[in-house]
Amino acid sequence: MYKPLPDSLTIKPSKVNGLGLFAKEVISQATNLGMTHVEIGETILRTPLGGFLNHSDNPNITKQ
Repeated sequence: MYKPLPDSLTIKPSKVNGLGLFAKEVISQATNLGMTHVEIGETILRTPLGGFLNHSDNPNITKQ
């Protein structure tokens, strides 16, 4: 069965703007939460997870 988000994450209203991605539990550093984008040939597709990542100038998560 396809699951767009891991069980440790949820989407809910954000106090900043619209909807946001939130942890439902503590997530250890370097945990793989899934793919945010998929490259097929020369096309890059955003996954549901990719649509909710923090795009802030001051992100509270980092890419490894």
